[in-house]
Amino acid sequence: MTISLAQMNISYGEPAENFSRIESFVAQAAVEHADIVVFPEMWNTGYNLSRLMDIADVNGLQTLHVCQALAKKYHIMIHAGSVATKRDNQFFNTTYVIDEKGQLLTTYDKVHLFGLMHENDFLTAGDHKDQFEIKGTPATSVICYDIRFPEWLRTLSLSDSRIIFVPAEWPTSRISQWRKLLAARAIENQSFVVGVNCVGADPDNHFGGNSIVIDPLGNNVVCLGHDEELKTVTIDISATDKARGLMPVFADRRPDLYE
Repeated sequence: MTISLAQMNISYGEPAENFSRIESFVAQAAVEHADIVVFPEMWNTGYNLSRLMDIADVNGLQTLHVCQALAKKYHIMIHAGSVATKRDNQFFNTTYVIDEKGQLLTTYDKVHLFGLMHENDFLTAGDHKDQFEIKGTPATSVICYDIRFPEWLRTLSLSDSRIIFVPAEWPTSRISQWRKLLAARAIENQSFVVGVNCVGADPDNHFGGNSIVIDPLGNNVVCLGHDEELKTVTIDISATDKARGLMPVFADRRPDLYE
């Protein structure tokens, strides 16, 4: 499976500018024969939360319209990272995954809201799991701060997920934790982890890039730097079967003791 990581420099509070730029990433990923291209967290607005009433994507319609059209045009799956959305007078941090025919496969709202970036003051937490398939391979998504809750990722992984996608806006000051947490989630769930972070800055943060793909044994397949770029990498999904066969963690669980 071939995956493109779109490590984007997000224009703070400027949805029109951000939407105008994503086609170049999708087009490049298609040229590089990627099966899926993955974007970072909140790429439509950045963390300009105080202006969500004016700039959030109402019902996700703009995101869906643009990404579904691009998926069909370039015949590529799009993991649309996450975007700020407005639904029923509430705001969400929402993921959309679209197949190469432009069909919406799944949506996911960030479950764990990050108080240090004031998400809990403006956003509503999600309450459902995310499951989809890429070329017949089960996959799931979480968003940024969610990776600090291993019980949530284990819950998702019990559905036989083989790839965990993690769009993020992760600050430079904690970038070493980003790499360590993603590696831990890969090892304990014996899955590939695809983390796509942004770069650049907003008025309160500098973002550290380091978008990364980690294999089920915790090894880096690829790790990007601190600049905006698109990187394409091919992974061998059979590595998940090998890891799970070597060490049957899921079979050895004791859920009767975990409550």
